[in-house]
Amino acid sequence: MTASWGARAHVRVPATSANLGPGFDSLGLALTLYDDVTVEITEGGLVIEVDGEGAEVADRGERHLIVRVLRRTFEVLDELSGSGLGQPPGIRMSCVNRIPHSRGLGSSSAAIVAGITAARALHPHGDLLDEAAALSLATEIEGHPDNVAPCLSGGLTIAWSGPAGPRSVRLDLEREVVAFVPAQTLATERARGLLPEAVPHGDAAANAGRAALLVAALTGDLDPEVLLDATEDRLHQGYRAPAMPGSAALVDRLRANGVPAVISGAGPTVLAFTTVSRVDSIDPELGNGWLKRPLNVDPLGACVQPPGP
Repeated sequence: MTASWGARAHVRVPATSANLGPGFDSLGLALTLYDDVTVEITEGGLVIEVDGEGAEVADRGERHLIVRVLRRTFEVLDELSGSGLGQPPGIRMSCVNRIPHSRGLGSSSAAIVAGITAARALHPHGDLLDEAAALSLATEIEGHPDNVAPCLSGGLTIAWSGPAGPRSVRLDLEREVVAFVPAQTLATERARGLLPEAVPHGDAAANAGRAALLVAALTGDLDPEVLLDATEDRLHQGYRAPAMPGSAALVDRLRANGVPAVISGAGPTVLAFTTVSRVDSIDPELGNGWLKRPLNVDPLGACVQPPGP
């Protein structure tokens, strides 16, 4: 009997924060802020509905990022299975987006992971794309693994690329954080363009030590004050500060008050390893003009949700 498409897949994907200070392009954290994407196989055509963030790009059709990822994943699964199934006759996609776009919270990685996860659930040979292959494909599309790794697996991840391709290690972590989300956006390409080709050896050495300390501080039973030292960065935040002076100033003020704070990903969101009550105890007006989001670490990563009633 010929294998057939699944009818519908509802996927939930978390926001992510990459770098976490010194862990440039390697450390990532999944957060309890989610996009929900439902993909249905239809008899023909392409329909896209978007509610929330990114609603303005709902009319991109085949150029929509999730649609492109769905198509690419179906191609890969066809190659792996040799089924010759091709593309589905039609797609209807509905998105409820809560992850802010272009704010350093992994919205593009969430879209990529949503597309891959939905395609795996809908394709009759979706199980041929295992977790390692899903990470490799997501990294190929995104360009680096630091956000897609925690989005796929949840928790705290350490990601790297080697001869065998991108890989990641996942660590369990329970911790409260506060995301300070500004109104303004910052394109990742612009933020990366501010980084120099080379950095002083001392700065690179300092970051290597801080990144190792950060993993220990987040997952071990260390003095909480160690986390402040562990989140110090010399590789990217200072170079990017001219593009987000408000974010840089907020990081400096929080850190001056003993709060471990970093730029989330490429910014301009600020991530603080603390609680809203601690922030308010410093100054009730601290962070005014920003959306203060109390969050936790998401433990699951991308999930296919059970079908509704």
